[in-house]
Amino acid sequence: MSVTMTMTPEAFAEWSRLCVKALGLARAEIDALNVFPVPDSDTGTNVYLTFIAGADGLSALGEDAPFPEMIKTYVDGLLTGAKGNSGVILSQLVRASFHELSNKPVVGAADVARSFHLATEAAYAAVGEPVEGTILSVARAAAAGAAQAVDSGKNARETFAAAADWARVALARTPEQMERLARAGVVDAGGRALVVVLNTTEHALTGRFPGDYFSAPQPLPVPIANDDLVPGGPSYEVMYLLDAEDDSIGPLRAALAPLGDSLVVVGSEGLWNVHVHVDDVGAAVEAGIEAGRPYRIAVTHFADQIDAKAPARTGRVVFAATTGEGLTGLCQEAGARALEFTRADPISVSTMIEALREANAAEIIVLPNNSRYIGLFEAAAKETRAEGMRIAVIPTSAQVQGLAALAVHDAAKSFDEDVVAMSSAAAHAQHGAITIATEPGMTMVGPCEPGDVLGVVAGDFAYVGQSAADVAIEVLDRIVSPGAEMVTLVVGQGAEEGLTDHLIAHLHQTRPDIDTVVYDGGQENYPLFIAVE
Repeated sequence: MSVTMTMTPEAFAEWSRLCVKALGLARAEIDALNVFPVPDSDTGTNVYLTFIAGADGLSALGEDAPFPEMIKTYVDGLLTGAKGNSGVILSQLVRASFHELSNKPVVGAADVARSFHLATEAAYAAVGEPVEGTILSVARAAAAGAAQAVDSGKNARETFAAAADWARVALARTPEQMERLARAGVVDAGGRALVVVLNTTEHALTGRFPGDYFSAPQPLPVPIANDDLVPGGPSYEVMYLLDAEDDSIGPLRAALAPLGDSLVVVGSEGLWNVHVHVDDVGAAVEAGIEAGRPYRIAVTHFADQIDAKAPARTGRVVFAATTGEGLTGLCQEAGARALEFTRADPISVSTMIEALREANAAEIIVLPNNSRYIGLFEAAAKETRAEGMRIAVIPTSAQVQGLAALAVHDAAKSFDEDVVAMSSAAAHAQHGAITIATEPGMTMVGPCEPGDVLGVVAGDFAYVGQSAADVAIEVLDRIVSPGAEMVTLVVGQGAEEGLTDHLIAHLHQTRPDIDTVVYDGGQENYPLFIAVE
């Protein structure tokens, strides 16, 4: 095994995506652990959204940018997109850990240990009153584990693995350090989020899955009254970004500290993220004005968040994520509000949250219509449900599943009945597609070369061929069941002329009992979508 590790732009970009995926899978679990500092069950969602902000910034920059610029863009994205107490602290941990690594393509064990040390120091310095049994304790243990590994002569990967292992042990011990966690029977939620990131990184570096990669070894949380968990704490969470000189941050912390608790100020080089729990919102904002220019000010009233008291909202709205002018029009004709996307211009979580809020509806049904967007919409829904909306995210992974769901949408039904009917229609819509390979690769059914036609069934590559018509027929025959009644063909950009005529003729010969409908979807990258109902 190599003594050092090589950092590349491609590996860094892939790591950012892996972190988002892992935090998305752990989001609900971490939310359930959240009892400190406020039991608002949002730590997992906040950290997930924080890392999405970093990955989105990196995606917009592109992987051809210089490596130091990639790292700065990513950590700035984490900082400006950080949500909640743990999201802010994690953004600082990542920011500080990469501070000296951006210009070191080759990283040794000592570099790994120093990055953990710098990250831990920065996190403790950022928190107004550090509390043990939290993410800070887990970070400090990771730094200690890395230092010991270096002293023992371990290489870079082994040093990181040791840090992650010490962090997992520290997480399991957090209930011993904080009575509130012990009473609830849980480990610290922020610490668990940090362990998820370390587990993901260890897996990326070594290829091994740590023992608790998928879940933390702790009992499920038990119900505890909110009044018992937040005895007389501040009523509001205040967060804002701040443009300010570095030497103004000390006075800012001194001004904010007496106002409440959970004070965290992170950042550097004139850009800061401020988080504090207070009763006097105006005083917290005024302190920021004294220090520099606060903006993107967000205020959350904990009582409203925990009790989820609904504002005056009425009606039901359906949102559909769409790609292609034709598909967008079809969804709009069916009564949905379209959120359009392309590969170059994806839908951001902030756009999702803004759309849900601006709908001003009491009931919202969301059709992501893309596997990438399911978790993101669920996070956006989690963020906004506390404002009084009933939101159901139907896990549609394909555009044609969304069309099937919209076909049975009925606003006259109750919300639950409508969601059940749409979910059932989407689930029973068998779907496939064809696309064209743009580079050499390996699929589940063998290698492919640029120009090959790839047949997709339920999101997985199932066929590789040379003829679009032949591959489309293979996909169609695979998903047509004996009980099939209708086939929907959605034509996209680059489709061969006569492709749908060829498929319809094939169906007339093999299944004359099936009706066929053809739409011009205009979607990119996929010349044909197929749905069978």
